[in-house]
Order: sequence, then structure tokens, then C-alpha cells
Amino acid sequence: MKTKPSLPKLVPIAFIAVVLIWSTTPLGIVWSSESVHPTMAVLLRMVLALVIGCLVIACSSIRLPLSATAFKLYGFSAIGIVGGMLLSYMAARYIPSGTMSLLFGLSPIISGLLAQRILGEAKFSRVKIVALILAFSGLAIVCSSKLALGSEAGIGLVLILCAVTLFSLSGVLIKTVSLSIHPIASTVGALLISTPLFALAWLLFDGTVPTETWSAKSIWSIVYLGIFGSLIGFVGYFYILQHLNASTVSLVTLITPVFAMALGAVLNQEQVSQTLIIGAGLVLLGLAFYLFGDKWWQSKRQNSCIQ
Repeated sequence: MKTKPSLPKLVPIAFIAVVLIWSTTPLGIVWSSESVHPTMAVLLRMVLALVIGCLVIACSSIRLPLSATAFKLYGFSAIGIVGGMLLSYMAARYIPSGTMSLLFGLSPIISGLLAQRILGEAKFSRVKIVALILAFSGLAIVCSSKLALGSEAGIGLVLILCAVTLFSLSGVLIKTVSLSIHPIASTVGALLISTPLFALAWLLFDGTVPTETWSAKSIWSIVYLGIFGSLIGFVGYFYILQHLNASTVSLVTLITPVFAMALGAVLNQEQVSQTLIIGAGLVLLGLAFYLFGDKWWQSKRQNSCIQ
């Protein structure tokens, strides 16, 4: 009898690292934007990630493809990086980090809707439709809870929903490109296109460098996000994707909003109301149904037939 091959020892460590990094990223965005303009904060983060990424490629055997197909991949990736990141940083001034993470948890569902249009994937099953209704009902409750706090929260919600949509669109468009490439090379290639766009956004929306007003917390948050959020987290995600099945990796999107909301409440004194908890619960339940509902329903039907 053949034994199932064991996973590399680094896989559990990488999985935990991805969960921790993705859980702390929203709070890092909020802290980095406290005393630094959002466009400057994200620009500095991307410049740091790009410099380190280029050094890694220069000191290793990793190749950076420069073909037309590669630049197409980099361009599609840049949609999610620029659109998703820039709008998230702007939204951080209006809504808590926990809410940002929760709404980003909807990305698998939004990606599924976009994939039907762009990739011609099959329409949602009944279970996925139920999941969609649950998730967006929760979203409506979360939005109503935040809008009750004032119009500025509404601005943040619109910005983060646009960010999630662009992030999801980027992921779907990437699937249309067939190219074998190292995750670090893909990241650096996307950053080569994204960083000048972040610089342009900084020039348009701010254009100043008032370093005397920058706090140590904001600076260290930028450093953390540049090294961990933009490089290590991304590489770790692709690493676990190579060794774990998609359903196991998708657990990250269920776990991180819970951790992010807890961290925001404990470390940043973010309010977690009963209404927000109910809305978040529906969003996460809908996401769980979307990711695992079909498999559960098929298993239940098979068991019924056997009995």
C-alpha cells in the first residue's frame, strides 16, 4: 500500500505566515496612513518592495521574463495592485481595518461573477446563489451599520468595494495569460508597472513630503507592509498554492477577516457593534457556502442515496 506523500515542512509555516500577514495588512494600512498621506504611504511601500525584489532577482537564478506575454501578465496584475491598493489606502481614512478585511473576503464571490463573463465559466449552482444572497445580505447590514456613523463612512465603503472589484478583476484577467513564471518575478514585473502609477497618483493628490509630521508608527507600518505585505506574503501564498489544494488555501479568506477584526478592536480600539457582528457572520457564512457548499451538498446527497 502506497503512503500519501508528506507535505514539505515549510508548508504549515507558510500557511500560518500568510494568514498572519493578510490579517495584519489592513491594520498596517490604517496605521501607515495616520500621519502619511495615503498616496505617499502606498508609494513608499511599493518602492521598498520593488527594491528588495530586484535585489533578490539580481542575487539569484530567478529570471524576469520581458516578453509581450509577460508584460500582459504584469499589466493585469497591476490592475489589482494599483486599483486595489490605492483605493484601500484612501478608504483607510474612513472605515476601520476590520471592515476592510471583511469586504475583501468577498473577492472569491466577485471573482466568480466576473469569471462567468470573462472566462465563460459555468453559472452559479443553487448553493452558490444561496451563498451570494447570504454574503450580500451581510454586506448590506455591514454597510447600514457604517453609514449610520456618517457620510464619511459611506465614502470609505464605496472606495473599498471598488478596490475589491478591481482586485478580483485582476485575478480573473491573470487566468487568461498562460505563462510559467516564478512568483517573485511576477511580483517584481507587476511592481515595475505599478510603482510609476503610484508616483503619478502621489503627484496628483498630494505632491508633498512633510517628513516632520510623519510618526514612527506610520513609518514602521510602511516598512512592515513593504517587506511582509508586498513580498513575503505574496510569495508565501503562491508557495502554499503549489502544495495544498484550492479548498484548503481558500480557508485563508475565511480566517483573516476574523483575525483582522479582532486585531483592529484590540490594537486600534475599533468599535465592533452587534449589528456589525451579525453582518460579518452572514458574509462569512455566505463565503463558506460559496467555497465548500457544493461539495457538502453532493456529499449529503450521496449519503442519502446510500441509506
